[in-house]
Amino acid sequence: MTDSAPARVVAVARDDEHRFSKPTRESITLVAGIGVEGDAHAGATVQHLSRIRRDPSAPNLRQVHLIHSELFDDMARRGHVVPPGGLGENITTTGVDLLGLSRGTRLEIGEDAVIEITGLRNPCAQINGLSDGLMKELVHVDDHGETVRLAGVMSVVLQGGEVGPGDGIRVVPPVGAHDPLRAV
Repeated sequence: MTDSAPARVVAVARDDEHRFSKPTRESITLVAGIGVEGDAHAGATVQHLSRIRRDPSAPNLRQVHLIHSELFDDMARRGHVVPPGGLGENITTTGVDLLGLSRGTRLEIGEDAVIEITGLRNPCAQINGLSDGLMKELVHVDDHGETVRLAGVMSVVLQGGEVGPGDGIRVVPPVGAHDPLRAV
């Protein structure tokens, strides 16, 4: 992710079923407090099946999933072809260091939509169904014994709006000290 690349949306995806990958669309509509209109993971409370089993009343901190397209380029160099929507993300970006953002960072997307970053995606073994061995590329332990998660970030919708490929993204850091992202 370079400073010269404008921050923008590369692709958008949604699926009304609980499948791993999501089909790309011409646009998606974000709904405040809910997520992506028509997506199986939209809702004020948790919608991911494993989380519903744990506590169906927990707030949905995973309303919108974002991944940077630069990750797909890196994975391709490692032999894994990952298309937009392939890892179940709703918004594929370029020019934004998503993994380096502080918790609480707001992204203003397109003309109206505003989301707030809640944390890192904690991926599951279903990823290997897309490409054998991909999971260990996206989640590993570094030299300091810390778990590194590369499969994107999760967010909630603060202000709704339509989002599509080519839309600009404005990064608005939160006030105060940087709060590193943790799995949500």
